[in-house]
Amino acid sequence: MKATKRMKSLGLFVLVVAVSVATNLTTNLVSHKNEGFNGQDNSLPAGYAKFARASNAMETDFTVAAELSIHAVVHVKTKTPQRIQQFGGGGFPNDPFFQYFFGQPQQRQPQELPMQEASGSGVIISKDGYIVTNNHVVDQSAEIEVTLNDKRTFKAKVIGTDPNTDIALIKVEAENLPIITFGNSDSLKVGEWVLAVGNPFNLTSTVTAGIVSAKARNINIINSQMKIEAFIQTDAAVNPGNSGGALVNTHGELVGINTAIASQTGSYAGYSFAVPVSIVQKVVADIRKFGVVQRAVLGVEIKDISNELAKDKNLKTLEGAYVGKVADGSAAKKAGVKEGDIINNVNGVNVKSVAELQEQIGRYRPGDKINISIIRDNKEQKLNIELRNRQGSTGVVSSQTSEDVLGGTYKEVSDKLKQQFGLEYGVEVKSLSKGKLADQGIKPGFIIVKINNQPIRSADDIQTAYDAAVNNGQQDKVLLIAGLYPNGKIIYYAINLAE
Repeated sequence: MKATKRMKSLGLFVLVVAVSVATNLTTNLVSHKNEGFNGQDNSLPAGYAKFARASNAMETDFTVAAELSIHAVVHVKTKTPQRIQQFGGGGFPNDPFFQYFFGQPQQRQPQELPMQEASGSGVIISKDGYIVTNNHVVDQSAEIEVTLNDKRTFKAKVIGTDPNTDIALIKVEAENLPIITFGNSDSLKVGEWVLAVGNPFNLTSTVTAGIVSAKARNINIINSQMKIEAFIQTDAAVNPGNSGGALVNTHGELVGINTAIASQTGSYAGYSFAVPVSIVQKVVADIRKFGVVQRAVLGVEIKDISNELAKDKNLKTLEGAYVGKVADGSAAKKAGVKEGDIINNVNGVNVKSVAELQEQIGRYRPGDKINISIIRDNKEQKLNIELRNRQGSTGVVSSQTSEDVLGGTYKEVSDKLKQQFGLEYGVEVKSLSKGKLADQGIKPGFIIVKINNQPIRSADDIQTAYDAAVNNGQQDKVLLIAGLYPNGKIIYYAINLAE
């Protein structure tokens, strides 16, 4: 269990160079005719006018944008039980299997766990109380309190989360709340002014300004196999507590949700990162409609094109996503995508990297039909694709933890069971169909805690463990599953995937 829920940070060296641009003189020169000594019109060339317009754009008044956004950004305070042990209570067998999977048993779990307090920010997106924040702000929280800019406080509940984008949707029971208008993150340009609005260090209603430093930035901070990282990078000052806050443009429109900083110390050191609102909108819409994000996949393994890869594969471009492998039965396979192809366009939008491709595909749902452009043998082709979900179908996933893996659907472990057994993580088998779990005699209600000694927190983790075992390059492909039933009986299963 992490000691605190701080803004996630990266160990990066950051150098900020401040540049001052003098604009008044140039503006005056361009906005007035130059009456030469002989009285004729000696106006400056059009190129100077273009420069003057750019200079005027730098004289942005941020007060309007701040006023339009600050009232809709809230302070989110959470309380999370501090887990004293991984798997607690007396009475469990003291055998090597237990110690291998769960560690050495410790003292009996106390009846009341101490609470860890943390805080972040959130953005009100509807007048009836829906609020967007980061998943890592509310993850595993037992209590959530939201404080508005006018100091009113409300208890909040989690509507849904998406660890793949680090977005969560929570709700308070209130009416006529101030909201932020959604903007268009696609239209953001590098060098454009933006504002970060949030509650750093518990300092409520803080606004900082900076520019967009880069787009579609992948910083490998989200720990999920299905992660989507296409962050907006800015140099607006963001600190712990800003997580889940608003990134707005100069019109006061929401263009991103602040998520991470680049820092060696955990505090701001030059760059910050936000989830684009184009992704946020889709995630929120799915959670509200289905209760879970409907994740569309191509079914390909992709990587960015380096100079070395281009030379090795005789590629004529460094832009796009290189297809290293196409999964059998996938949407890409059915559409005719092959290993060695380069995907460089999705529905008319050029993609120059893996992050940009993931961002584009992340906007669609299983069953959506798109067209992509590929480069094969240095010639461009167009393909039509019907996207599918991770299980290879176009159906709707009804619950985040009901994803079918190994012939089972899953749900979150109740807080009561977590406290009873001192569990930090685990997923409960909700139902079973014909598959590997049923073949081993596993029954509904079984709580999977670890697979191959890796913690299991979601159906995604089960899929990840399965994929790792299948692709480990070894002849023996086995899943060692450890868990328990609600009656406290601990059982270990070994599933041979080669059978």
